[in-house]
Amino acid sequence: MVYSQIDSNKRKSFILIIVFIAIILLLGWLFGKLTNYGYNGLIIAMVISIGMSLVGYYSGDKIALVTAGAKKIEKKDNPYVYRMVENLCITAGLPTPQVYIINDNAINAFAAGRDPKHASIAVTAGAIDKLENEELEGVIAHELSHIKNFDIRLMTLVAILVGTAIILSDWFFRGLFFGGRRNRDNKEGGIDGILMIVGLILMILAPIIAQLIQLALSRKREFLSDASGVLLTRYPAGLANALEKINMENQPLQRASNATAHLYISNPFGGKKNFMIKLFSTHPPIEERIIALRKMM
Repeated sequence: MVYSQIDSNKRKSFILIIVFIAIILLLGWLFGKLTNYGYNGLIIAMVISIGMSLVGYYSGDKIALVTAGAKKIEKKDNPYVYRMVENLCITAGLPTPQVYIINDNAINAFAAGRDPKHASIAVTAGAIDKLENEELEGVIAHELSHIKNFDIRLMTLVAILVGTAIILSDWFFRGLFFGGRRNRDNKEGGIDGILMIVGLILMILAPIIAQLIQLALSRKREFLSDASGVLLTRYPAGLANALEKINMENQPLQRASNATAHLYISNPFGGKKNFMIKLFSTHPPIEERIIALRKMM
C-alpha cells in the first residue's frame, strides 16, 4: 500500500509538470505569433525567471529559516530532538541536516535545502512539547522524506515555470495593448483574430492555472512524504496522531509567511477555512492525509 501510493504520487507529479510546460510553451508561441517581438520576449522572460529561481535555489533555505525565526541547535542544546533526527537519518541513509528550533507554541515543522547535503530541518517548540515520541518521530520522518525525495529541487523547477507564466502574461499584455507591436505581417486573416482571442484568454488564465498546478503538485508531494515517512518509522499511527493534534489545535504560527507556507507539514496560518482558502491552499486537507495514513496500518 505504501509503495503503491508513492508510485501513484510520482506519476501524478510528472503529469502535472508536463501540463505546466505545455502551458508555458503555448503562451510563448502565441506571444511570438501575435507580436513583432518574436521569441525575444520568451527568451528574456526565461532569463529573468531562471535568475530569480537561482537565488531561491541557493539561498531559499536561509531565507525560509530567517523568516520563521528558527534558531540553530547542536546536540548538546537538545539531545532528544537531535538524536531523533540522527537516528532517522541513519535509517533513511541521509547525512544529518542542520537542526533548528522555532520558538512557537504551534505544532509544525519544515525542511529546506536543495539536496540532502545542503539541508536543514526546523521544528517548533510546540511540536516538541505537545507530541509524544512516536508522533514527533513521524513529523520529523515526513520532513526528512522531503529531503530524500528532492522535493525542494522539484518545487524549484515548478517555481521557474510559474514565474515564466506570470512574466510572459505580463509581456503579452503590454506588447499587445501598450507596445503597439501587433504582428502586421500575419496574412492568415481570421486566424489572427482567433489567435488574438485565445491569446487574451490564456494571458488572463495562465498565471492562475500555473499557480493552481503548483498548489496541486505541492499537495501531491505532501501525500508522498507522508507515505515515505511511514517507510522510515514503520508506524503510520505516529504521523496520523500528530496530524490529528495539529488539526484539533488549528493554531497559526506567529511568523507565518505566504512565501514559505508550502514548506511546512501543515498550513501555518491555521484558522477556519472556507472553500476559496482550501482551493488555494498549499496543503491537502489534513483529514484526507489522516485517512490515507490509517489505510496503511
